[in-house]
Amino acid sequence: MSAPKNPGELAAEIERLVRDYSAQAHASSGPGGPAVGSFVPGETPVPYAGRVFAGDEVAAAVRAVLDFWLTLGPQGEAFERELAAAIGVKRSVLVNSGSSANLLAVTSLTSPKLPAERRLRPGDEVITCAAGFPTTVAPIVQNGAVPVFIDCNPVTGNADCSLLEEAYAPGRTKAVVLAHALGNPFDLATVVEFCRARDLWLIEDNCDALGSLYAPPGEAPRPTGSFGDLSTQSFYPAHHITTGEGGAVNIPRDMRFKAIAESLRDWGRDCWCAPGHENTCGKRFSWTLGELPEGYDHKYTYSHLGYNLKPLDIQAAIGREQLKRLPAFVAARRRNWERLRAGLASLSDHVEFMEATPGSQPSWFGFMLLVRDAAPFTAIDLSRHLDDRKIGNRRFFGGNLVRQPAFVRLRGDNPAAFRAVGRLKGADRVMQSALFVGVYPGLTPEMLDYVIGVIGDFCRKPARSRPKTS
Repeated sequence: MSAPKNPGELAAEIERLVRDYSAQAHASSGPGGPAVGSFVPGETPVPYAGRVFAGDEVAAAVRAVLDFWLTLGPQGEAFERELAAAIGVKRSVLVNSGSSANLLAVTSLTSPKLPAERRLRPGDEVITCAAGFPTTVAPIVQNGAVPVFIDCNPVTGNADCSLLEEAYAPGRTKAVVLAHALGNPFDLATVVEFCRARDLWLIEDNCDALGSLYAPPGEAPRPTGSFGDLSTQSFYPAHHITTGEGGAVNIPRDMRFKAIAESLRDWGRDCWCAPGHENTCGKRFSWTLGELPEGYDHKYTYSHLGYNLKPLDIQAAIGREQLKRLPAFVAARRRNWERLRAGLASLSDHVEFMEATPGSQPSWFGFMLLVRDAAPFTAIDLSRHLDDRKIGNRRFFGGNLVRQPAFVRLRGDNPAAFRAVGRLKGADRVMQSALFVGVYPGLTPEMLDYVIGVIGDFCRKPARSRPKTS
């Protein structure tokens, strides 16, 4: 009779079996994508995004389960350090989603630990872009501040920075919050200079742009997410790396924000002890804060009205493995984008293509095109056609956000809840004419060529055979 196996031997056997299982059950989700020849045009779906992983991620998740730490712990601490190093920032603070990251970043600007004259307070204004994803903007409203919408350039998808000065209101404007559209960096040189000259906070929504680079004039390229006072990431399965749900707030320079962000993430507590640790300050029972009695337990002292936005250690374990793949993922996204751009170049009479911001090297989230006004079809027509042929596609998120029901209602309830600079024609054009298809690393050349063929055939079809949607 063989001797019983010890925990280490059992763990090794479990990992071997997990890797064997993953190699069979998840083969099509690996970095190489589906096997050559397995794609059937018109039958096999071509997603616009998806998770790409292998046995390393599955084994890491199982190891974390076997450790059974569950809440954020040693894997989280390691992932925060590694993510910060990859982006070139001082610190990253993990949270449970990219939307939570945006909420935490904006709320951090309201902290009483910041200078009173720079704190974001109810009624203050924050400049943002009218076109994009709603949770870039929602935290501004949720904190009682006033979004000031500037238009976008439909060709880059990003804010029209020539409107920043018009949007600025001395004494009221406190911050700028902008997203890098579909991985395409916004004009960081202009925005950073604008914010520095007026002592404004800058938050980069980097959720769609992990791995993108930007070079200010005369400088070397740096990762997006490292330019602002704070930046945010999302690790949802559609994004550049995934932990399932998950996200992060990045702190490029000012380490005051570490304590603020962690406090707001962790119920608003004043204590900075990591999970599983106590009294790292050496004066747990010696603080006198607020109107609490002297010596009240610092672990139960709250300096902010906070949340509980932590992810799980299991997610962090997956994220660490995904982060190792980021360079290859970014290269694949750029390669796939270039293949689509070259393959669709002859269609410029009917569609216009997204262009990279000067000085940038995008880590593309998707391949966006704009249907021209003179085309014999609309973006809705093209989107339906792609959908019928199992090609995943999306509109440019919320389009012009001020047209969304939530913002229409907000304006009806309170006309001063937000303001817009100009008529937002660019955002309206994006809303009417833009859609994007996928470039994620799980797409094969076969799939991309199928997308090129379907879009090309549709655009070249005689107008009389295709009614145009109004």
